[in-house]
Amino acid sequence: MTDETLAELRRSIDNIDAALIFLLAERFATTKKVGRHKAAVGLPPADPEREAEQIARFRSLAQTAGLDTEFSEKFLRFVVDEVIHHHVKIASDQP
Repeated sequence: MTDETLAELRRSIDNIDAALIFLLAERFATTKKVGRHKAAVGLPPADPEREAEQIARFRSLAQTAGLDTEFSEKFLRFVVDEVIHHHVKIASDQP
């Protein structure tokens, strides 16, 4: 027995998940460019002021979207930590 409603909803979730992955890939491609630029001009891998601004922005967007603001902050923190990890690696690869 097949539940077509459930199958349709799951297809929708799968499409959204695919979009999220491609958006994250695009975001990380751009943040790697940022990391290379920072390394080239001698800026530190992390920017706490920018991170705080982004967290506030994410919380506001989440609230507007009806998404849990704590979740949005945790998600952004996870992404930012990974970006900083990439920036540290890029900086350490610089001559």
